[in-house]
Amino acid sequence: MSGEENKPNPAHVELDPDHEDAIVRWCNRMIRHGVRALSVLMLGIILLAIIDAGFTTFQKLLEPPVYILEVSDLLAVFSAVLVVLIAIEIYTNITLYLTADVIHIKLVVATALMAVARKIITLDDKNLEPQYFLGYAAIGLALGVTYWLIDRKP
Repeated sequence: MSGEENKPNPAHVELDPDHEDAIVRWCNRMIRHGVRALSVLMLGIILLAIIDAGFTTFQKLLEPPVYILEVSDLLAVFSAVLVVLIAIEIYTNITLYLTADVIHIKLVVATALMAVARKIITLDDKNLEPQYFLGYAAIGLALGVTYWLIDRKP
């Protein structure tokens, strides 16, 4: 029996800030700082998106007929709100990457599914050809099945 067999496998750490190689360690630390900067940037984007969603709602409520939202108005408001939720999901992906050292595939797929759902919900069906509907249906189905497969317990 050799000494190799008794050696424990080292834990895999993405962007290990304590990597044995100095250049790799420096690069990993710079990337982690970049991810932190993205996190702060996403906070700003989320705040702006929330302001935009509120402004869009307020603007639609004040258009004639006042305080009455038509279907097109509701779609504009829903679109603005869903953009906020997608931005929050992206922020969650970034912070999870910083804290867990992995890309959480389930959350990435859920974010993509939400983005496709937003597009489908706010789709202008009057100016699109049938291929677009088939394409969105295929993407939605593929992401839904992917999410279901990831979510299944082994």
